Amino acid sequence: MFKDYARLTVFFCCVLIGVQIPGVLALYQQRLDAHLTEARQALGGFEQTAQRHFSGDLEALVSHYRRSPDPVFRQDADSVAAIVERVSLLSEEQLAMSGGQLAQLWHFIGFADSQLRDDTLDNYRYQVLLTPTAIGWGVGVALLLSVLVELLLSLMLPRRRQGRPA
Repeated sequence: MFKDYARLTVFFCCVLIGVQIPGVLALYQQRLDAHLTEARQALGGFEQTAQRHFSGDLEALVSHYRRSPDPVFRQDADSVAAIVERVSLLSEEQLAMSGGQLAQLWHFIGFADSQLRDDTLDNYRYQVLLTPTAIGWGVGVALLLSVLVELLLSLMLPRRRQGRPA
């Protein structure tokens, strides 16, 4: 009987873990969108300058700044280049997060921008969503983890053999 309750407890805990996945992915997507919007706004004025003087080529603008005799422009070249790089990185990140939820989870776990992922996890507030997606994740994760726990326990704990009368 205790063994059955332990199994149910493990299963329930796994459900609670699984229902967090859609919320974490949604928060990461929101933070990603906000960072990308902010980076694009920071780049906006430089894009207009590049459009007017360099046919929209931001790299040409950065090169021009680097070749300038003015030390202020030379220093700003690195700042502009960093913003261009950030917009590019965040755009790629947004593209990677545009797939299905399994692809998003895979990307989030293994390939996401580490700073943005850490910030997301630090600011995530646990919640129990009762949407069909969250319930699906909860049951799926619970089944998977429960089976893994059962397998591990069966490998680690020897089974008691019942003695036969002689």
